Amino acid sequence: MLFGLDGVEVGLIIVFLCLFGGILSGFPVAFAIGGAAIVSFAIIAALDSAGILVHQAVDTGSDAYRALIADGIAPDTISKFRFPDLPLYAESLFPGGWELAVDRNLSFIVNRINERVLAGQSIETLLAVLMFVLMGITLERSRIANDLLTTMARVFGPLPGGLAVSVVVVGAFLAASTGIVGATVVTMGLLSLPTMLRNNYSPELATGVIAASGTLGQIIPPSIVIVLLGTLAGDLYSTAQEARAQAVGCGDALTYLGEAAVVSVGTLFQAALLPGIFLALLYGLYAFGYAVLNPSKAPPVATGGGTGDYVTRNEALTYYLAIPVALIAALFIGSAAGLIGSQSTNVSSFSQQTTAASLRTNVSPQCQEAMIDLHGQEAWNTAVAEQQAIEESGGFQQSERLTEEELVAAEAEQIANAAPIGTGIAVFFLLAALILTFARGVAPSEEPRPLQIGAAGIVLALLLDIVLISPTTSPGTTVLILLIPGLLVLWSLREACARLARNDLIRVVFPPLVLIVAVLGSILGGITNPTPAAALGAGGAIMLAAFRKLKDDGKSGKIIIGTALAIVVMILIGVNFDLRVGVGETSFEQWIAYLMAQACYLFALFGLLYACVVLWMGGVLTPVVRETAKVTSMVFTILIGSQLLNLVVISFGGEHYIQQFLRSFDNEMVVFLIVMLVLFFLGFVLDFLEIIYIVIPIVGPVIYGGTMDPKWVTIMIAVNLQTSFLTPPFGFALFYLRGVAPKEVTTGHIYRGVIPFVLIQVVGLGLLWMFPAIVTIVPDLFPN
Repeated sequence: MLFGLDGVEVGLIIVFLCLFGGILSGFPVAFAIGGAAIVSFAIIAALDSAGILVHQAVDTGSDAYRALIADGIAPDTISKFRFPDLPLYAESLFPGGWELAVDRNLSFIVNRINERVLAGQSIETLLAVLMFVLMGITLERSRIANDLLTTMARVFGPLPGGLAVSVVVVGAFLAASTGIVGATVVTMGLLSLPTMLRNNYSPELATGVIAASGTLGQIIPPSIVIVLLGTLAGDLYSTAQEARAQAVGCGDALTYLGEAAVVSVGTLFQAALLPGIFLALLYGLYAFGYAVLNPSKAPPVATGGGTGDYVTRNEALTYYLAIPVALIAALFIGSAAGLIGSQSTNVSSFSQQTTAASLRTNVSPQCQEAMIDLHGQEAWNTAVAEQQAIEESGGFQQSERLTEEELVAAEAEQIANAAPIGTGIAVFFLLAALILTFARGVAPSEEPRPLQIGAAGIVLALLLDIVLISPTTSPGTTVLILLIPGLLVLWSLREACARLARNDLIRVVFPPLVLIVAVLGSILGGITNPTPAAALGAGGAIMLAAFRKLKDDGKSGKIIIGTALAIVVMILIGVNFDLRVGVGETSFEQWIAYLMAQACYLFALFGLLYACVVLWMGGVLTPVVRETAKVTSMVFTILIGSQLLNLVVISFGGEHYIQQFLRSFDNEMVVFLIVMLVLFFLGFVLDFLEIIYIVIPIVGPVIYGGTMDPKWVTIMIAVNLQTSFLTPPFGFALFYLRGVAPKEVTTGHIYRGVIPFVLIQVVGLGLLWMFPAIVTIVPDLFPN
């Protein structure tokens, strides 16, 4: 054996050195990975053909191996790492010759590229990367980030460490809108670092808070890291759990686990939300605490400008806190009391089927024993009792079609139990009331009558809903009944929006905030998957950038505002009316609703094209599209190259060798800790794309094949990579910041400034390790 090492170990070292050398060579990383795969395979094949590389494999024909099998030990857990005394025999790395390995690799790479890049199930999710990149670059190039930073500096600047806190807030905003670490760090470095230095901020605090806030894009949704990692994690988890179930004698993962072995990108977005906000909060608290203890290094800054009329403390508490809380509480109280709820008259044409037992009990004795070990005896006994109750009641009852009389009775019961006020109407007018309240708080010295008219319209609309609108009232009739109070509210909202627009904080923060809430809300709420939501975000970012460009040029942005309103109206029509015209009997109001929705759609399409023309004429669209194409091309090229490198590792048994080593540990938490440490150090030399597509497929079958929650595993990996990219001396975020920092800021300043934030990251990782509920609580509250 070469240097006393197993041939597979030497092959892994060669692959890593070729990859590391390719990255350092100066060639684009996307091409260096594929080149490293070809060069490393050629070197390994040459050494293997010369008989230099020898692999020591377990002799499966030995008596010792057969004895272990007889003792009930699974074959995939038997390795020379767990049982070092087993007889071994020497074999070449390519038993069939390197020519056979080449043939297999070529066929595998074609299949994998087809499955994961061209036509597989994951391609739709990968398209979200393109949309999110376009969204982030558009917001970055349209100077919206500059407006956010300036406005936040006005709000937080007078506080100790206020500029640093504003950087954290804006960094979280940009992370939620771009998801790209490099773009966020560079943008924040160019915009905020000179300002902080001019105001006598410590270079260490200034650089540390910028680098740390920039890495929030790794974890705060919609993170590209989570999109790519989640796409891969879903496949790994499903495959690993199926193999785990069959290894213990169960037919499939659904039987063994009691639930489907599925994890989606949307679920991972939900899981990442709380940890991301938690880390941003820790950053802000550290910056504030540092300024309190070292006031000369982070002094308060009195910035020019204002945020609107003078507002007293009592007025602020009344209009920003007391009344909004009272309105929201009224909605929840009304829902709990039955005054607000669904008014739908739709009933199922089929009876309900019997609820199945919590676990499948008609399994083999071997599978039963494994399920008891996994779920516990109490859970098994409960499932057995549930199944027995089902059988005693006549067995599992499939749903059956209801008769005409049963349908009429079910519909009558639905109408009788309907709430007086519909949920949709209540939520709509609650939002209108909140806008009117905030508008009153922004300009308390203005004439209150226009806002009072809107409040009266809201009260009148709710009264009309209680008195005149029933569950059987058609949507068209409902619109006519609410037309007058609705027009009063809309007229009042126009005045309210004009007042809100005079407040710098609301004018700058509200549009991107609405966009982020719309994108994340549609994903986190399970309304849609990440790809349509990303398309919504990209379109919204283009319209925001166009509106900003029109305002800078002194032109009207009414078309952009009209486009946004057309989208809202189109959504409201689609929710309240049946737009399937020509299907069955189509009423007159259906035709009217369809034509209005079609008109809104065409106007929205025109508005989006108009926004693109505005950005193109202003010289913004071309660089945005060019940069988006460069980033997404790099992502997909790295995906293809990493698949080739991964197949090289598989071809000489490297993947199986690593998995055997990891499975030799009895404690899966120890295995995961080892993987986390390896990923942390690899993050010094590899970008997240290489780690996701090269390393995770190798270790994934082990870390996703145990009892650990896949959401927790994935988020822990994302936060770990975020920590690695922030850690001196090799953190990628530090290199990005070094490239845009002024000359007076040294590399030592950056390194010293970032160390406290690295410690915060380590504390955050420790808290996530000890309290996994931080990750799982949001997905449990809003299941997809």
